[in-house]
Amino acid sequence: MSNSISLAQGREYLAIPGPSVMPDAVLQAMHRPAPNIYEGPLVEMVAGIIPDLKKVAQTAHHAAIYICNGHGAWEAALSNTVAPGETVLVPATGRFGMGWADMAQGLGIETQILDFGRSVPWDLDRIAEALRADTGHKIKAVLGVHVDTSSSVRNDVPGLRRVLDDLGHPALLMVDCIASMGCDRFEMDTWGADVAVTGSQKGLMVPPGLAFVFFNDRAAAVRAKMPRVSRYWDWAPRAEPEAFFQYFGGTAPTHHLYGLRVALDMIHAEGMEHVWARHARLAQAVWAACEAWGQGGPLRLNVADPAQRSHAVTALRIGAPHGTELRRWVQENIGLTLGIGLGMSEPDDPKGDGFFRLGHMGHVNGQMILGLLGGMEAGMTALDIPHGSGAIEAAAKVIAGR
Repeated sequence: MSNSISLAQGREYLAIPGPSVMPDAVLQAMHRPAPNIYEGPLVEMVAGIIPDLKKVAQTAHHAAIYICNGHGAWEAALSNTVAPGETVLVPATGRFGMGWADMAQGLGIETQILDFGRSVPWDLDRIAEALRADTGHKIKAVLGVHVDTSSSVRNDVPGLRRVLDDLGHPALLMVDCIASMGCDRFEMDTWGADVAVTGSQKGLMVPPGLAFVFFNDRAAAVRAKMPRVSRYWDWAPRAEPEAFFQYFGGTAPTHHLYGLRVALDMIHAEGMEHVWARHARLAQAVWAACEAWGQGGPLRLNVADPAQRSHAVTALRIGAPHGTELRRWVQENIGLTLGIGLGMSEPDDPKGDGFFRLGHMGHVNGQMILGLLGGMEAGMTALDIPHGSGAIEAAAKVIAGR
């Protein structure tokens, strides 16, 4: 038998950090004829979706649904709270912090960016210094990314809230939870976030196309004082609709809603505490394997401190061209797709060929993670990429609770 045969037949495994693996039950719920969008079961179903969305965000306040991706959620949050010419502070730990800042700039908002690089979380002292210097309170909002999907850095949202409170600064705390919600612990009300945004395609296990903006009464009061808000982005009629179409600014995203209903049922049947614990255990298994491989080769976790790593995505450094070669080998030979090193290029590696990412979010379990890791080891072996031994055994011990 030739050693060059493909073993990619069978169900493929998309192990990128979003879109995540979608449950069969979600896909089956979406496979149906179009419903009546004016009255009947769909209208009743959406009324039940809203409180279950709030449970995922851990908020008792308001929720708005948009037909868009996470970038649209960024714009929605900004459009309701910050006017052109006003200023926001953006502590960035990767591509997506910078992306939210760019979105603000496109709306005519002034941005004050604190760049913390791509391997460490926010320095709260530096943020406090910037806010302390803002004696005239020109900064209207702080845009913080909880987990940056590009770098896998997880930031301290409660710590940032404490900084604002200790300084008595009135800026809104707005949090991007696109990679983290439904994966990493996030408690909007307890942690003191005024606004939180997320998308459907990661921890919520639904195809891309829906975004959600959660906001408290403080943020709603800011919206009420805005001189104007786009009819489409205005969250007020979406959160308190007088007619069903106002939930969505027009026609409902019917089939996404059917999938979302099933996904929320699955999440709450498991329970948020268990969802968070499952993601933490699976992430620790990934880290254990990567640390073992790194003992005998170039593979390195992008974030050194485990307490600062996401439980939903892991960014890895392996050196060019190994990252791209490994991704291509596992996809072509065993049906496994790994994430590109998005936003992780460096001067000596302009295309980011030395980086890749693993998504372990949403509908994932222990055997899937062990299969992912086994596939990576097969790829490194086939490509003669140096790596340490004992990685799968280390991950198996974590999965086993040992």
